[in-house]
Amino acid sequence: MMAVAEAHRVLVYGGRGALGSKCVQCFRAKNWWVASIDLAENEEANASIIVKMSDSFIEQADQVTEDVEKLLGEKKVDAILCVAGGWAGGNAKAKSLYKNSDLMWKQSVWTSTISSHLATKYLKEGGLLTLTGAKAALGGTPGMISYGMAKAAIHQLCQSLSGSSSGLPRGSAAVALLPVTLDTPMNRKSMPDADFSSWTPLDLIAETFYDWVTGKDRPSSGSLIQVVTIGGKTELTPAHL
Repeated sequence: MMAVAEAHRVLVYGGRGALGSKCVQCFRAKNWWVASIDLAENEEANASIIVKMSDSFIEQADQVTEDVEKLLGEKKVDAILCVAGGWAGGNAKAKSLYKNSDLMWKQSVWTSTISSHLATKYLKEGGLLTLTGAKAALGGTPGMISYGMAKAAIHQLCQSLSGSSSGLPRGSAAVALLPVTLDTPMNRKSMPDADFSSWTPLDLIAETFYDWVTGKDRPSSGSLIQVVTIGGKTELTPAHL
């Protein structure tokens, strides 16, 4: 009797955001099993797991972990794509510094940390964990300190996950994507006069993730991959800290 092919599965954290939606669409179009995690405050959320925003990281992490356990049971996934996040500007003098820093930590660092822990239990051997950093966080970002701090933490997390004692399954990889500006509806609305040819298309990112998950041109674990689009042409290059 012919063996039944093992199902391909992917978990998308932030699956109802602009990039997350594209990732969900991309993998579902290729007949993958896809589950998404999203905040309850998103009225359009049709996520597999609804996250209730909390002021306690431990409470939120426990909720997501328990819900993923109920959803997956003993099943493993080929990839966990953490594309949750946000943006906030402001320098050290800004009245919103504390508020923005708290928000950026919740949106980016909390989600990346939870995704990393989930990967230790639910990622298949040889699987892929992607995190979302930012090219702007490679150097000083005086006009967006809160954002820069959070993204720099993700860069450190990704590189730490490449070690043999990181806790990730054997042969798996953690890779962080470092975009400049993604071509999202929200960005177009807030910056209508910008040069859109320098913004990275979401479809390209989603397809890149699919290639990496399936083994095509996958960067080595711990890689920070810069995404730069100029004149409609996008290049992905490793960043070196």
